Amino acid sequence: MNPVSRRTPMAGWIVWSIRVTVTAHLVSVLAQGVTAGMFITGDVDLLRLHSINGEVASGLATLQFVAAILLWRPGRGAAWPMWLSLLLTLLEGAQHTTGLWRVLDLHIPLAMLIVGISAVMAVWAWGRIEGRAADVPAVARDERAGAPQGTRA
Repeated sequence: MNPVSRRTPMAGWIVWSIRVTVTAHLVSVLAQGVTAGMFITGDVDLLRLHSINGEVASGLATLQFVAAILLWRPGRGAAWPMWLSLLLTLLEGAQHTTGLWRVLDLHIPLAMLIVGISAVMAVWAWGRIEGRAADVPAVARDERAGAPQGTRA
């Protein structure tokens, strides 16, 4: 008996929780680039805003991770968004630390990596998100369909 996996639509609240957190995180990450660029061009007051927004981005990455766990477990969705969100959460922590320590040799490349991963997550989140239906043995499925046992309809 081979189990057959089917895809089913995900609960709306799970889909929207991941979409909202992923989008909010991406907006915050993009705002980081704007504030960093304006700081570099001479507006030193924006360094404080850059730091505060870094904390916001870290918090949003954590919320995205929680939403991805909900997508994976109760939602029966794919596990990869959870792992990628965990990676983002860890990268955000490293990003915040390297920024506070002014280690720009790591801070700027980490920023590019975070922006890239966040953009990929946003494109995925606004596509079709499906979950796995419970695995149904092929024999049981064929019997329900009215086919003789052991054959495929």
